[in-house]
Amino acid sequence: MSKIALVDDDRNILTSVSMTLEAEGFEVETYNDGQAALDAFNKTLPDMAVLDIKMPRMDGMDLLQRLRQKSQMPVIFLTSKDDEIDEVLGLRMGADDYVKKPFSQRLLVERIRALLRRQEAISSDSEGSASPEAKVMERGNLRMDPLRHAVSWKGKDVSLTVTEFLLLQALAQRPGFVKSRDQLMDVAYDDQVYVDDRTIDSHIKRLRKKMRSADSDFAAIETLYGIGYRYNEE
Repeated sequence: MSKIALVDDDRNILTSVSMTLEAEGFEVETYNDGQAALDAFNKTLPDMAVLDIKMPRMDGMDLLQRLRQKSQMPVIFLTSKDDEIDEVLGLRMGADDYVKKPFSQRLLVERIRALLRRQEAISSDSEGSASPEAKVMERGNLRMDPLRHAVSWKGKDVSLTVTEFLLLQALAQRPGFVKSRDQLMDVAYDDQVYVDDRTIDSHIKRLRKKMRSADSDFAAIETLYGIGYRYNEE
């Protein structure tokens, strides 16, 4: 049973969404502000967090920033209906996905299940035999170990979210070949989940920033404007 943390200052959302998630078989913990959630996370981390952005005491952006200092667990943001700035900023700070308010609870459940499936696909080896995706991959200075969700560049560890890991893995598997944004969406997101180009671009920017924290000269991910992205082996 996966444990989901739901953080929102709207008690109606906390009540209705937690009931839906529990009916779907999830264990749910609810918090009405970011500070209360952070205090709990410092003791025990859930399997995933769903965070509202605008909350008292500590908002969702601050909570995500604190959380990313200790964990890369999947995070979904709940954003205002027309606030694109919040969506883009949240993704660049390390959120895996976002859902706009007002939202369908069925949509939120599907987003949660998709993220958990992606995380499981990275961290576990089905039937006890390593598939090609589960084997350690080395591409020049890059080393990726899916079973341990571990990435290093020139020997330096780089901490990636589930989405960032999947995108880098998809690009690095075939150096020199171009991946369109649609192809990257298929890799990183479930078929039932729609995302736009901006979402993929935001994740790539965040991924580059993290790789450059290990090597300021990192330039292995190339943008081909209007086409997609390519990994060039260094």
